[in-house]
Amino acid sequence: MYYNSNYFIFQHYNLITLDFIIAIYQIRYYNNAMNINSAVIGAYIKKIRTDSKYSQDDVAEYLCQRGAKATSKTISTWECGRANPTAVQFLLVCECCGVDGVSGIGQFSRTYYPDLNEEGLRRVDEYAALLLKDNRYLKNPVVSHPKRYIPLYDLPVSAGTGMFLDSDNYELIEADDHVPYDATFAVRVCGDSMIPRFIDGQIIYVKQQQTLEDGEIGIFMLNNEAFCKKLSAGRLVSLNSNYKPIRIGEEDDLRVYGKVVG
Repeated sequence: MYYNSNYFIFQHYNLITLDFIIAIYQIRYYNNAMNINSAVIGAYIKKIRTDSKYSQDDVAEYLCQRGAKATSKTISTWECGRANPTAVQFLLVCECCGVDGVSGIGQFSRTYYPDLNEEGLRRVDEYAALLLKDNRYLKNPVVSHPKRYIPLYDLPVSAGTGMFLDSDNYELIEADDHVPYDATFAVRVCGDSMIPRFIDGQIIYVKQQQTLEDGEIGIFMLNNEAFCKKLSAGRLVSLNSNYKPIRIGEEDDLRVYGKVVG
């Protein structure tokens, strides 16, 4: 399901029902009018999910089947109060769990502070919103790391030069959370000798070091040619069985540039 401010496109429905459209605008109006904070919405989603005995993966799969992209991490983010679902996503979660989203969230929010009037509830929401932005008051504080960049070398360009890490033939790329923290540089694989683990054109991440244990995959310079191979019993071995191992002789010039870590 794809949504923008002008219209809805439903992939899995042949008909946009009037009830569903009304429900969307009801929940939008309710959120705006009552100013329900992220913590309450998250707690409600978690309650109806656990009451229905669904996992976060189950709910995410249901949303995806309805065209609303979501992952278990998305559901977790909502339940922790760090982000709010859209009106469509919220209603689909409720639909998955078999509850009425519009009236249910209203009743649930009142159970938090049943003795407060509307002004008191509004002030609680305002204060809760401030606390949610402060890591000191979160159960799972958000860990933010400064941006870091590592050089990306291109193996075909570096091969044959004997100047792999000393060359200027690289570009700096941002190392996000998916990049292993101990990676110090990256290379782009050329060819299919390391499939199925690494495919042609794939970027792999390397920890710079000068030695490797037998059985580890690394980046090597052998007689001025760069390779991504597995070190095994004095040979450089490809993962693709169509390629023969490269034996390392006594006269060969072999240098280790690093261990592949991701």
